[in-house]
Amino acid sequence: MSKKINVGLIGLGTVGTGVARVLLGNADVIKAKLGVELALKMAADKDLKRDRGIDFANGVLSDDANAVLNDPEVSVIVELVGGTTIAKDFIIKAIENGKHVVTANKALLSAHGKEIFELAAKKGVCIGFEASVGGGIPVIKGLREGLAANRIESIYGIINGTANFILTKMTNEGGAFADVLKEAQKLGYAEADPTYDVEGIDTAHKLAILINIAYGTYVTHNDIYTEGISRITDMDIEYAKELGYRIKLLAIAKSDGTTIEARVHPTMIPEKHLLSAVDGVLNAVHINGDAVGPVLFYGRGAGMMATASAVVADIMDMARSITSGVKCALPLGYTAEAIKSYPIKKMADIEMSYYLRFSAKDIPGVLSKIAGVLGSHNISILSVIQKGRDEHGGAVPLVIITHSAFEREITASIAQIEKMDIITDKTMVIRIEES
Repeated sequence: MSKKINVGLIGLGTVGTGVARVLLGNADVIKAKLGVELALKMAADKDLKRDRGIDFANGVLSDDANAVLNDPEVSVIVELVGGTTIAKDFIIKAIENGKHVVTANKALLSAHGKEIFELAAKKGVCIGFEASVGGGIPVIKGLREGLAANRIESIYGIINGTANFILTKMTNEGGAFADVLKEAQKLGYAEADPTYDVEGIDTAHKLAILINIAYGTYVTHNDIYTEGISRITDMDIEYAKELGYRIKLLAIAKSDGTTIEARVHPTMIPEKHLLSAVDGVLNAVHINGDAVGPVLFYGRGAGMMATASAVVADIMDMARSITSGVKCALPLGYTAEAIKSYPIKKMADIEMSYYLRFSAKDIPGVLSKIAGVLGSHNISILSVIQKGRDEHGGAVPLVIITHSAFEREITASIAQIEKMDIITDKTMVIRIEES
């Protein structure tokens, strides 16, 4: 049996540096668990001048990714470049060269997972991607292996730390979205261009991966209804508190065995639910299996060392396969023959309760007019909140919580209501999940 397995690393950014630190700093722990040494043989990055606080051995650093990919002594390639172009080229080349691959690239796997996994199966190599969802939280391993015997009924995830930090700050300390976003950027929790985080795109990438594992299918983030948090106001946060809810950007998947719900949007959840207490940059994924019941995975969803922890765990899994001669684990946990397509349920056909905040003129008869339109669309009102008066008939907020209703009826009724001269601004709609 080989006493050493060589690893090649492409990308020495934040996470790549963390991976190098774990491989070098925890080498004794890793060897004690594997029985073999994991050696960082080569690490490639365009910037070799930056001090990463690591004493690399001579010959390890290179500015040529192809040198890593073509090294016959390297068994495992770790791709931490990011993006969906050159990173894909690196992974494809690594697989074609017969090397196992570990990546944290959720955008790439969401868009091109099918192609990559099928090529890996053809070439007989392993693909590890634990770090692509939830950072250091072992949710992929838990879903694919620990819950393998379950039919997965639902997944609710808080899987973007930036969005969760902003909503937590708005909830606990107040403040407008734009102001809290600026603070998140100053603290390094949000990128200069925060679009992927605050508009739910990053969350949709991760949800696509979870859905594919949970249900044995291939969806991309383009199949998922996606809505961000940029329209959430401090007023909505306060109304949610008063009503006993918290607002979270949720990734939601459900299946009845024939169709899949797949959506990302701001959601009101009861303050007593475990997910409502997941604050700051922390992540959590709540999974309900038919046999196990509810399970919660919770922890750091990003960051140098948390993500590096997941990456190195994948490398160690591959080392076990190499040393034992055991075939790779199935990427999605399903055999190729069992993977199939499921229709994604249209948002129009989804049924739930809704928070509706109208900006309406403070004149007699407004509530009855709005209620009349809702009633004509089979929407029943659970509660109403109206605060403040404007003696001159100016606009005031009118909040309505509905009983369960179809999205198509909500959409149609709001379109009709907003044509009335009693409405002065666009209606705020937030979906409510009670379960």
